[in-house]
Amino acid sequence: MTDARERAPSRLAGVRFGAVQRHADSRGAFRELWRASAFAAIDPADAGAPPASHPTFVQANVSTSQTGVLRGLHYHRRQLDYWVVVGGRALVALVDVRGLVAGTAARPEVETRELAADDWVVIPAGVAHGFLALEPLDLMYLVTNEFDGSDELGFAWDDTTAAVPWPAVPGVPDGRPILSDRDRSNPSLPELIAGLRD
Repeated sequence: MTDARERAPSRLAGVRFGAVQRHADSRGAFRELWRASAFAAIDPADAGAPPASHPTFVQANVSTSQTGVLRGLHYHRRQLDYWVVVGGRALVALVDVRGLVAGTAARPEVETRELAADDWVVIPAGVAHGFLALEPLDLMYLVTNEFDGSDELGFAWDDTTAAVPWPAVPGVPDGRPILSDRDRSNPSLPELIAGLRD
């Protein structure tokens, strides 16, 4: 990323955090969110791609969420994501299940970070991800696979194996987040892992 500021390193392999530079004056602001020549070559393993391939970003999306919306936890076997918060704030949760799938770990590694406007994160394949909108949120993301539904997996946002420390949602009687039908019906993490191993 051009003029991108790296943040404190992640504990999860292949995950990177940073922020884009904002150029502002009395008229407003300009941000360069992504430039191909400034983004390091994508490791095929991080994109869930064959070893000799050269993965690139092929699709860009914008997600808009109201305060209290939780999206996740989503899991991809063949896709690297690059997220940039365009506006608002989110608590991002990353759950590294690669060791569970390989049978080399008993529990997933979990990392949460609050991201605000201009912050970015790179999420490799095999790291489940989700976010809770802490205020109205606009999130732009680039992905290395075009959407076709075949790699859209996930597990329950409140799964006890992952134990993501989601905060209570203010202004909602029971403090629970607003979920899509898909996210409400996701299986448990152990069920997802069992399906991936079959």
